[in-house]
Amino acid sequence: MTRGVLLGPQRLHPIVDKAADMLGIDGRIAAVTAGWQEREAEDQELCAALGNRAVNLMLHARAETAFREDPELFAAHRAKQDRLRQLQDLYRLRLASHLKAARRVQQAQAPRDLIESELEEAVQAIRLLDAHHVVKTQHIQKDFDRKVKPLERPAVVKQLKEIEAILAGCAGVAIAGGHVAVLYNRLRLFDLGPRLADLPIIAWSAGAMVVSSRIVLFHDSPPQGRGNAEVLEGGLGLFPGVVPLPHARRRLNLQDPGRITVFARRFAPATCVALDERCFIHFEGPRWSAGTNTFQLRTDGHLVALH
Repeated sequence: MTRGVLLGPQRLHPIVDKAADMLGIDGRIAAVTAGWQEREAEDQELCAALGNRAVNLMLHARAETAFREDPELFAAHRAKQDRLRQLQDLYRLRLASHLKAARRVQQAQAPRDLIESELEEAVQAIRLLDAHHVVKTQHIQKDFDRKVKPLERPAVVKQLKEIEAILAGCAGVAIAGGHVAVLYNRLRLFDLGPRLADLPIIAWSAGAMVVSSRIVLFHDSPPQGRGNAEVLEGGLGLFPGVVPLPHARRRLNLQDPGRITVFARRFAPATCVALDERCFIHFEGPRWSAGTNTFQLRTDGHLVALH
């Protein structure tokens, strides 16, 4: 039974200490800051927020060391990532037309019952595309695992033994945000999903995204490109049933009921949860509850408090 607390951004108003108290973590906490990439070791503020009991797993640095020691692994991993990026580009092309169709149906001049029926069909087409994309990414990942066998390679085994030794002395895990794809790839390279499942987990921002069942990238008004929410990969699946949306108020147009409707219906039956500052979801196995001022994007286009 995986226990954990998923949080919104922690830079301005950190509540990781309160999350640790909620989970009753009494002891050292393994920190994952791989999403910060080269700044991974700059964890002084995080350590202070956790009562100076954090031990950084240094997953980004460990992966870089493994890649240096095993050039074949590095080349294969880079080829896999290139293929995933190419797949993502193709998925985006198809997704754009699907989302455009759904929005045009919403705006059509026709009886409400006809619009509702056709909108459901349009959203279902998006769901099927998302599911297809996740399956394709899983095939690429599994093909890499089958051919390269990263967990059997000495460079990875050496790092993994050290990681497991640290985890054995920890009472919980804290997964910070940053670059979501890098964070997910480092966790996956060392197969940490099942290794973390028995420890209480605190995760925020990109960290909250990667531990869910679907990593959903979203920004309604990005600096460049279309503002279409897209699925990256399937995630670690440690906390199913929710779609964590960090920085929701900054990245989503929550004043547009039509966009909220399509977004929420697309990912249903999972609950789309806006995780802004001081917001949280507390998991005790499959059951979860939300903190004060933590909101859900509903399929009727409304934003409602979960608490």
